[in-house]
Amino acid sequence: MKLRVFDNAEAIAEAAAAQAAAIVCEAIAANGVARVVPATGSSQLAFLEALTRHSEIAWVNVELFQLDEYLGLPITHPASFTKYIRERFVVKTRIVHYHALDGNAEAAALLYEANRAVSAAPIDVAFVGIGENGHLAFNDPPADLATEKPYILVNLDEACRRQQVGEGWFTDLAEVPTRAISMSIRQILRAQQIVAVVPEQRKARAVQLCFEGPISPLAPASVLRTHADATVYLDRDSASLLRPETLARFAAGSAREDYPTYASSKAS
Repeated sequence: MKLRVFDNAEAIAEAAAAQAAAIVCEAIAANGVARVVPATGSSQLAFLEALTRHSEIAWVNVELFQLDEYLGLPITHPASFTKYIRERFVVKTRIVHYHALDGNAEAAALLYEANRAVSAAPIDVAFVGIGENGHLAFNDPPADLATEKPYILVNLDEACRRQQVGEGWFTDLAEVPTRAISMSIRQILRAQQIVAVVPEQRKARAVQLCFEGPISPLAPASVLRTHADATVYLDRDSASLLRPETLARFAAGSAREDYPTYASSKAS
């Protein structure tokens, strides 16, 4: 895994988008298609906007898989991740191969179809963020690091739900759903490459726990340290609590750690 630190959120968005575009173009050249997974949330807005401006990408050859979605939330709701991806990414790029997650669908059918589609071939690249509570996708702590299922149903903890209110997607905590469908930790790690965009001071503590603490269900994004080809983009604010030796260790991209063994228990 490699850490890259830039001065501000705009700089990391541009740099991450340049790397992401290169990965997508290489996958299309090699396989005729690029299978990608984009993250959502306010921290990803600048990155996705920058990525849509890369006209060298043959978007018609991109197959997109959604990372997560609230259960029971209409697609028309401002906080719907399906709405977010469609308006901010699919419409702008004219992607036609898009596997949306309908949070209003029957849960078992939703899981079956999502798992079938994503398992058909490897994911070339996953674009992810890190939550204020250290979550990866909607895998809140303590996350299930063991399940091999591609998508799972999860309970959202209060810290995660408060983050959604703080970002302005909901007006109060009572409005935020308590359940979601999420790509699992192990499915995210199956992506051949991972690009994580993590700006802002509010993410600094989660970043510190993920890269200076143990690889643990209590810091789900810490598993990025086990991936052979993951790059995490930080700005000066989100990197502010990391020790100089941590930055030096991961700057070269050679610090890969072993994946821990845990029993599967939390998700369904």
